[in-house]
Amino acid sequence: MGTTQTATLAGGCFWCLEAVFDDLKGVLSVESGYSGGQVENPSYKAVCTGMTGHAEVVRIEFDPQALSFADLLRVFFSIHDPTSLNRQGADVGTQYRSAIFCHDEAQKETADEIIRELNAAELWPKPIVTEVSMLANYYPAEDYHQEYFANNPGQPYCAAVVAPKVAKFRKQYIERLKK
Repeated sequence: MGTTQTATLAGGCFWCLEAVFDDLKGVLSVESGYSGGQVENPSYKAVCTGMTGHAEVVRIEFDPQALSFADLLRVFFSIHDPTSLNRQGADVGTQYRSAIFCHDEAQKETADEIIRELNAAELWPKPIVTEVSMLANYYPAEDYHQEYFANNPGQPYCAAVVAPKVAKFRKQYIERLKK
């Protein structure tokens, strides 16, 4: 295998994003964390206040030979509402914003291009409000957040929110699943 790439994405609760991207062919690893804020090494409790400026994110290591950054973004945009400012469903606050934290200029150009393409297609009744910015910082979330859905499928939030999102993703992208 050749060189891998890293993407850092925010689209609501990181448990949902991690569970979906864990299943996507070409993804090598997914880690939940925090990005985009001003506080060093924030805790989950601090991020939940909305006062740190951080978003819940997933850091995805992927094989660009098997999955392009553009295709990764197309999946990302299909699994959350990119037109909803600072919220996803009942999760409200800047920590749940839709954002792409780019690792280089090529990622930024691709993100801007995909957003233009999706807005032009008018898939949503409102324009995309996803923040596109260069990655300034990233902090891994606490250990208990890693693989949260896989380890806690019966937890009420997981059963009510994460499981239906994962099921919808698996149905929509059956040919792109790892297993």
